[in-house]
Amino acid sequence: MKKGITILLLTMMATFTLSAQGIIDVHSHLITSEFLKDLEEHNLLMDEGFPLPKYDVEAHLKWMDEVGIATSVLTLAAPQPASRESIRQANEKAAQIKKEHPGRFLFCAALPLPDVDAAIEEAKYALDVLKADGIKLATNARGQYLGVQELDTLFSLLNERHAVVILHPHRPELVNKQVMQQTPLAMQEYLSETTRAVSNMISRNVLARYPNVKVVVPHCGAYLPLSVPRMKSLTPVMQANKLVGDIDWEKNLSSLYYDLAGAHSPEVIRMLLTITTPDHLLYGSDYPYIAPQALIQSLQRMQQYLTTEPDIAPYKEMIMHKNAEWLLGQTSDKPTSTKRNGTLLVRIAEIEIHPQYLEAYLNAATEIQQKSLAEEPGVLCLFPNQMKEDDTQFRILEIYASQEAYQHHIQTAHFQKYKQGTLHMVKSLKLQDLTPLDHESINKIFKRFK
Repeated sequence: MKKGITILLLTMMATFTLSAQGIIDVHSHLITSEFLKDLEEHNLLMDEGFPLPKYDVEAHLKWMDEVGIATSVLTLAAPQPASRESIRQANEKAAQIKKEHPGRFLFCAALPLPDVDAAIEEAKYALDVLKADGIKLATNARGQYLGVQELDTLFSLLNERHAVVILHPHRPELVNKQVMQQTPLAMQEYLSETTRAVSNMISRNVLARYPNVKVVVPHCGAYLPLSVPRMKSLTPVMQANKLVGDIDWEKNLSSLYYDLAGAHSPEVIRMLLTITTPDHLLYGSDYPYIAPQALIQSLQRMQQYLTTEPDIAPYKEMIMHKNAEWLLGQTSDKPTSTKRNGTLLVRIAEIEIHPQYLEAYLNAATEIQQKSLAEEPGVLCLFPNQMKEDDTQFRILEIYASQEAYQHHIQTAHFQKYKQGTLHMVKSLKLQDLTPLDHESINKIFKRFK
């Protein structure tokens, strides 16, 4: 009963303080009259299988004020406009909105792909003249998918400019019309389409070759938490058959950020944290595609679980605004989770390994233990144990001197090597946070804590 009352109070606090949060929304869409006219003239209004919602700046601001969103990042909606002029008009309109409402809007400029030369010219104009905050790229532009060689010159420019790129799925080529009618794109294919495009970039090391480009993956990372381990496990087979080359997983994945627009939940965040770190998660609404009242309820639900779930609560401010502020150049301070100086972080990691990777995992677990204890004073204990009754089951006792020590740990090169190198080995992972009952005893056991 007491626990239920506590959660209720925390939920009420999260709801009542929305207006004071200063949230940054990295996933909202601009739909201009010129854009709609262009689509209508080229018979593209229903190209994505559903009608576009109406957009009004004042209504957007009213909703932002109601829920406590300080800044929204505007990107042009799907589908891809037919004309270069329409894209220029949309970018200029976004720049005008940003200028007229200082601090409330940022924007990522659209590009007239698949014409790469025109896209490069528009990117220069948008970044240099319109002062765009980044670039919006479709997963594919009339069949030209992200990751193809033809786009390398564009990514070279974006790399020189240290550009932020916000992705959004568009209708893939050769969609079965009957399936599209029965299961609209936004319900499933958009997730496949996003995963397809990002996987294509990874397989060609696009993000590793252009490391200054930071890419925001929409809709909770689509299927990437599932597909990345599969890709990694199959890469040796593909390489043996000369189907793919070497893939720098660490460099590719370190350039990816993830907005939580769509079906976010504590479980989704935990799944994303198997392929990324908390400083790469961002709030996104998908305004105006979702009804404002539904978005309010969704945001309140997020505020509630980011307040009451102990393992992800330290990342609340990072997800809501700090990560986006740093990514978009609004601050030079690298985000970290809520500080808990002097408070131990104790947890048990429950891990199940695929049997064929047992020896490799044992080596990786031993290496991360030795390096962490040797190089990180804030790591008090990292103690892997193998279950006697099932040797594929591991329990790792983790004790950190503070939340800061843990945040430092997950940013280290040896942890990133362990995490990325064992993704395909892990069948399941569950983190259980514990509350120490006697800090003094731990102090005596772990003298390094003094």
